[in-house]
Amino acid sequence: MSYRLLTYAAPTGPRAGLLIGDQVIDLEAAIAAYASAHKIAPGFSGIDVKDTLRHWDAAKPILKAIADEKPAGVTSQPLATTKLCAPILYPGALFGATANYTDHLKEMKMGDAPDKSVTRPCFFLKTTEHSIVGSGEAAHLRPAQNMVFWEGELGVVIGKTARSVPASRALEYVAGYTNVLDLSDATDQAQRRTDIYGSRFGIDWFRTKCFDGAAPMGPWITPAEDVADPQNLSLKTVTKGETMQDSSTKNMVFTVAEQIEYLSERLTLRPGDVIATGTCLGVGRPRGLFLEQGDIVTLTIGNLGTLTTPIIRDKEA
Repeated sequence: MSYRLLTYAAPTGPRAGLLIGDQVIDLEAAIAAYASAHKIAPGFSGIDVKDTLRHWDAAKPILKAIADEKPAGVTSQPLATTKLCAPILYPGALFGATANYTDHLKEMKMGDAPDKSVTRPCFFLKTTEHSIVGSGEAAHLRPAQNMVFWEGELGVVIGKTARSVPASRALEYVAGYTNVLDLSDATDQAQRRTDIYGSRFGIDWFRTKCFDGAAPMGPWITPAEDVADPQNLSLKTVTKGETMQDSSTKNMVFTVAEQIEYLSERLTLRPGDVIATGTCLGVGRPRGLFLEQGDIVTLTIGNLGTLTTPIIRDKEA
């Protein structure tokens, strides 16, 4: 049976869990019960998702077996009454690909897809603990942030240390996939900085991409083996009562594998790192649509579930 890997809120704090059907079980308890029943030492506790990802090769068959066998003595709770946290608390790094969909390039008046023989992927970094919130958790915007818009993206969760990995083998390093909402603040972009730094460096990527609640993520991690082709997933973002984005990951310029290849040339990707792989046609900025108090953004990608993000505009900074 299939499962999803998640983090849920327990009375004692966040706990790793498995979603099996419509029930959530505690991962640490399930692993202990499975290990006892089979008289094995799994080598990891399952105390949190990040620790599980560090032992992903060993964890994969055990998680699948737990989903199939449902070890005796492990209680479950309905998903409907379970408060979810972001699935990883927190990734070591959250990489964001920019301008990586052919339809979004045209939307931003950047022309057709670039010649990949002479063009490399382009990335920025988003903060993790500062910015990541889980499904159902509100993104709080400050009063001065009046041009924040949505960018729905496929998130790739790394499950194995990846250094100088060729694209042909890159998907072997993926533990699973999740939804990432790249909230972006164009408030400062609209006027551009006019000081020495603005004239030298252009867009202030830090202020645009890194702020409280800027990276909603979840609701869970779908194992890679349950995603037949990451380049053939539907992507739909709904807010303000309207479907804003309705595209497919097949419209990426650089594939998931090519992005892993590029990033791992420069640094070693580590288990739990997440790559937000770019967004498609339908973001708010080109149409002058921005998020307001009371808006709710939902992002649904293929069979990965739906990420829900309420927007709250704080009255004070």
